[in-house]
Amino acid sequence: MSGMAQTADEARQRRTRFPALLAVGIGCYVLAVMAGMFLLVDEAGPLALAPLWIVHGVLLIELLRKLGAGESTAYAMLFIVAASVMSVYVADMGRDDLTLQQRGEKVTAKVVKEWRDPAQGRKARDHNYSLERDDGTKVPGPAMRATSDLYDVGQELTVIEDPEGELRPQTPGLADATGEALGAGAFALAALGSVGWMTWRGSDSARRRDEQKGPGRFRKAYKTLARDRSTQAEQEEKLREALRTYPADRRGYIKVAPEEYPDLTHGRAARIAWEVGLRAEAVGNRGAWRFKETVVEEAPHD
Repeated sequence: MSGMAQTADEARQRRTRFPALLAVGIGCYVLAVMAGMFLLVDEAGPLALAPLWIVHGVLLIELLRKLGAGESTAYAMLFIVAASVMSVYVADMGRDDLTLQQRGEKVTAKVVKEWRDPAQGRKARDHNYSLERDDGTKVPGPAMRATSDLYDVGQELTVIEDPEGELRPQTPGLADATGEALGAGAFALAALGSVGWMTWRGSDSARRRDEQKGPGRFRKAYKTLARDRSTQAEQEEKLREALRTYPADRRGYIKVAPEEYPDLTHGRAARIAWEVGLRAEAVGNRGAWRFKETVVEEAPHD
């Protein structure tokens, strides 16, 4: 009994005493990164920020591990980073429209020239329109652009022009960043939701719920069909013997079938492997338990 208590204490020590505060801190960090990347992407470009996203992922996975969740923190990190990237770049798509809405002025203009982009392989050729006001002065900024032929020379239309001449004029219907803002917000919420999910999975209540579930239905059915009457202690000894004697595959992993140990959880198997000098792999198991001296991500111990 003392050994089981010690194991539980060690598992609790791996989790923070203040999971809610840690989760809030991780959430604020994720939002701060998205805000910083949004400010940088317009100046540096998407490709130049790739190393920064990689560094962010490395830092994030270390923070998520402190939540103590049993799920793979690597998968959670990849989802959060992917959602953050999408949030930043969707927001960047609407940056010019939002700026034009804020400082632009509505004017009536006439199309005085129309041309298409030069052909470049299979790239779509946009339509460009040069505009003039009623007094004959050119509408400031680059030519208005559209993906299809919407206007003809001589046609009058209402556009929003940029007084500073930096942004392309747009019709009021096209200069709307609502869709991009909603999309960026949805991706940001998805990233924060994943942090919340990992916090829940690392909580004591979630761990107790998993313990109450016991072994999965498939493993229980296997035990019944195979008439396996072995006790948990016998299965633990069987696993120790397998870890000592089973040959490793070409990648150096020792693989065992979980259904042969129906009363053991992956966390308990990880603890047994640790006792014999191995680590349990948390990712990419594909229905098997894999053990090795060094792993990509170690499964948490029960």
